[in-house]
Amino acid sequence: MTDEILINVTPTESRVGVVENGLLQELYLERWDDGSYVGNIYMGRVERVLPGMQAAFVNIGLDRTAFLHANDIMPRQPELTEEGEPVAAPPITDLLRQGQNVLVQVIKDPLGTKGARLTTQLSIPSRYLVLLPEVDNIGVSVRIESDEERQRLRDLVGRLVGEDSKAGFILRTNAEDVGEEALARDLDYLRRLWQRIAGAMENAGAGQCIYEDLSLPFRSLRDLMHGEVEKVRIDDARTVAEARLFAREFFPEWVDRIEAYSGDGPLFDLYGVEDEIERALSRTVPLKSGGHLTIDQTEAMTTVDVNTGAYVGFRNLEDTIYKTNLEAAQAIARQLRLRNLGGIIIIDFIDMTELEHRRQVLRTLHRALTRDHARSSVSDISPLGLVEMTRKRTTESLEHRLCEPCQACSGLGRVKSVDTVCSEIFREILRAVRQFETGQLRIMASPRVVDRILEDHHRTIAELTEQLGTTICFQPEEQYGQEQFDVVLL
Repeated sequence: MTDEILINVTPTESRVGVVENGLLQELYLERWDDGSYVGNIYMGRVERVLPGMQAAFVNIGLDRTAFLHANDIMPRQPELTEEGEPVAAPPITDLLRQGQNVLVQVIKDPLGTKGARLTTQLSIPSRYLVLLPEVDNIGVSVRIESDEERQRLRDLVGRLVGEDSKAGFILRTNAEDVGEEALARDLDYLRRLWQRIAGAMENAGAGQCIYEDLSLPFRSLRDLMHGEVEKVRIDDARTVAEARLFAREFFPEWVDRIEAYSGDGPLFDLYGVEDEIERALSRTVPLKSGGHLTIDQTEAMTTVDVNTGAYVGFRNLEDTIYKTNLEAAQAIARQLRLRNLGGIIIIDFIDMTELEHRRQVLRTLHRALTRDHARSSVSDISPLGLVEMTRKRTTESLEHRLCEPCQACSGLGRVKSVDTVCSEIFREILRAVRQFETGQLRIMASPRVVDRILEDHHRTIAELTEQLGTTICFQPEEQYGQEQFDVVLL
């Protein structure tokens, strides 16, 4: 598995593509006027306390007030009952009051009509470590599976931190097999950064940003760079220079992998990334076998339907279904990463009769999700052939970032047929004649609608004209949408 990171920087936005074996797997986007707020630390002011929701709305200086739940105010290490269960959060009114200033960190960007999600449990990430100012323990990422390696890292950081430390740390997945020198450098960086943040907190006013996370190109280097990344190609000279300086501080052994892109065409044309982005906005995803996926994103959940399409297989129907589902499982995992789909996801695999086939499809889906940076949880295949899963969502999906609701259909994905609009026009003519006295009516509609009326309904027009004693004329309007029309009294 060979990886490359492509960083495209323009005057209006920056984009980062993660390419594995020549195929785009993930895409990150940040526009200069609406960058991500995740990781930023603010001095917020409590605007409203909602006891019924165990939450509060906090003003952090953004367009919409942010949301802070009582569970995100509790200590990171909650007290346990005698049965070992976490103690429930106290009433929100015991924790916050209206008008109070509170130090918060954004853990989820504003999504749609919802404000940002906040926590008071601060965390400051670096390349290998995450600083936790309120606790004093050392944790290790669950993705580091070796017990020996987990213990080695915990002992190493414990020795570097010392017994007098008043802060805790989490070792990130990137820390696996990392030596003492690199961890010490990371630790020193976090301590210096926290000193600056603590100093800024003392004089901060309500709604003021105290700490802002790195911009997208440097967050990508910090979070996505690993040993399997062969190259980082950047098409902006200034960003290349700054990225190399950044790399010398965090991973000097990989500085040579960062290179300026000087090809003739655009960087994102190198692996057909632009075409992949266009395909990622489509509802249908073709499979190599001839089958296809149909992906529908709604407010409540995302549904994925698997179809055999033109694939007829070589043995029997069960074998055809099994092969299609195996390919679909891998394609689904990739599409979830590429489209950044989160929340509840329902996958409708084609029904399989053999139990072993069902197990293998589920195993394939689990394996394909292992390289996904977002945490996911997958259920077993139900008797109806459905797989229910969740994927952590912190930012809006690719579709929501790049698209807006269609003005013609208001986001429905469909418009009324020409025949339906013609019938509505005739009903409106009858309504207008009964309500008003007029000698002439002018109908303004889209050219397609006017052509259909004049070609297929000319007898109806003649009968209406004679029956109602009025003149009806039609005027095509190029700027009208298919559903739009006006009945004008003259």
